[in-house]
Amino acid sequence: MPSFDIVSEVDRTELRNAVDQANREIGTRFDFKGSGARIEQVDFALILHADTDFQLDQVLDVLQAKLAKRGVDVRSLDATGKAEKVSGNKVKRQVLVKHGIDTELAKRIVRQVKDSRLKVTASIQGESVRVSGAKRDALQACMSLLRQAITEVPLQFQNFRD
Repeated sequence: MPSFDIVSEVDRTELRNAVDQANREIGTRFDFKGSGARIEQVDFALILHADTDFQLDQVLDVLQAKLAKRGVDVRSLDATGKAEKVSGNKVKRQVLVKHGIDTELAKRIVRQVKDSRLKVTASIQGESVRVSGAKRDALQACMSLLRQAITEVPLQFQNFRD
């Protein structure tokens, strides 16, 4: 029976390379000269440091540009955190990198598949959703349906088996 898995993953190596490139660009840009602007990476959490809120937004823009160049979807960034003051006049913001499908989104994907009336079944398996069906065409139709329906998180389709 053909099946595939729906996941939402970020390549750690590409993320690290994008952060390194962004730090190099921040170090050489004229508007950041003499400031403490930088990006620190701790696993899937990024901490942006800058002197002002405006510079913090500029650091985030540089990071997003470098991620896009490296092929990492910027929808995987959760930059909703507020900027907090650190010692003196410095500010920092924590940006989380979303990886894996949380249970709420997995339930929404399963509901979307069931409501589509395609002859496929979806089941939640940890941080992924497995979709199986009798025909390959139904699975491909399910993929295109989910690409259109779920837009807030980047989805990847893996382990396509016949």
